[in-house]
Amino acid sequence: MPIVLTLRAAHLDEREGLEELQRRASLAREEYRDLLLAHPDAIELPPEHITAGRVLLAKQKGAIVGFSVVLPREDDDADLDGLFVEPSSWRQGIGKQLVAEAARQATADGASMLHVVTNPTAEAFYLACGFVFVAEVKTRFGIARTMVKRLSADEKMSVLG
Repeated sequence: MPIVLTLRAAHLDEREGLEELQRRASLAREEYRDLLLAHPDAIELPPEHITAGRVLLAKQKGAIVGFSVVLPREDDDADLDGLFVEPSSWRQGIGKQLVAEAARQATADGASMLHVVTNPTAEAFYLACGFVFVAEVKTRFGIARTMVKRLSADEKMSVLG
């Protein structure tokens, strides 16, 4: 049974807390810890993403436990530009619920595909969410994987109303 979450658009005054959550989630992966500590600028949530309504946060029992960022692309598809879950809440279905809502948001915006660039350790998670592998790309932190999820009209119904 999935945990019950409250999903809503983030507010600008929550930005710092969301960046701290991103930092905790990112540093929990040992293979990237040294690179992230050497490049703290990599953890940034641009305020314009929040003010544009592109950042969705998940709350459980009043506490923020995760967030996602969905950005429109020039080709009319969408990018899942960020997905972070509080490490103590991993493997509870929060990430999957955020991906499902991101897909609904992208579909409502007219996208037919949701793209994500992810590290190889997260590939199994994205496969379980319906993404497929497209290509490997080089990023400033090494090799990443580009994956896509085909969106359907069924995803237009949002849990946000």
